Amino acid sequence: MTSRFGIFVPQGWKMDLTEIADPVEQWEAMTNVAKRADEGSWDSIWLFDHFHTVPEPSDNTTFECWSATAALARDTKRVNIGQMVGCNGYRNPALYAKIASTVDVASHGRLYAGIGAGWYEHEWKAYGYEWTDVKPRMAAFREATEIIWKMWTEDKPVYDGKHYSIDAPINLPKGANNTRPRFWIGGGGPQVTLKLVAQYADAANIGGGNPEVIKEKAAILRGHCEKVGRDYDEITKSTGLNVFPIDAGDDPKKATEKARGPQNWDKFSKDNTIATEDEIALKVEAALEAGADYVIFYVPGVAYDLDLVDRVERVAKRFA
Repeated sequence: MTSRFGIFVPQGWKMDLTEIADPVEQWEAMTNVAKRADEGSWDSIWLFDHFHTVPEPSDNTTFECWSATAALARDTKRVNIGQMVGCNGYRNPALYAKIASTVDVASHGRLYAGIGAGWYEHEWKAYGYEWTDVKPRMAAFREATEIIWKMWTEDKPVYDGKHYSIDAPINLPKGANNTRPRFWIGGGGPQVTLKLVAQYADAANIGGGNPEVIKEKAAILRGHCEKVGRDYDEITKSTGLNVFPIDAGDDPKKATEKARGPQNWDKFSKDNTIATEDEIALKVEAALEAGADYVIFYVPGVAYDLDLVDRVERVAKRFA
């Protein structure tokens, strides 16, 4: 399978719009990155599904995922648009399926519809969503995935679960060209998430760029595919890399000063690979050799410097 590449747009969640004061200008900075990717060779652009910033909640912009996805679908022409990943707890799964079907049409079939169980406890509670332990949260996620699939593949489906139910909803259109959106499931849980990938997903997101974890999760996924009779090779195995390209000899702390904004240097340098394009390419190569065939880059600072999009694209082109 040919390797493909995506890039996150600056959405505010990772404190990546703090150097811009005006919310409208912040939005335009996000849009400008999407348009630059659309003009290049990128396969996709991506958004997070969060309401509060990390590493801790702060009084800073975080644009909502699905409204931003819909808007970017109309601001771009070629590039695919995905969520890494939609949080199941934030939307009823039948509504999620309806939203995704609508946005798939709006994008002319360019949607990568992402879903995951969710994890940001503070955010759930702040917005009034019930926070549960892992076991019931994963059980709800399983039911939600099954409902979403039914909404996209059946007419007037019925489902009566412990956490969710539907009673013959009409979901038309199901997507562009009368086909469902492409379905991405994020997470590496071996007993629930990867089983759901094997049954329903077009793509998985695993490993967080760590070759050993990618290899481990890919092997588990292959086993689940064998059990349900699914072709493992037809599932895209994506992973993420947080990178900031610099030139040889650059002072990493100085080079990332604007991209970091108010963020702590020690945390920033731990969370991101600050390296030359050649060094970043080695990280990509290791992820691909471990079993990934799709890499999604997060690049801090792209809101302030569009050339960073092009620099990381040069790395991606080495493997495309």
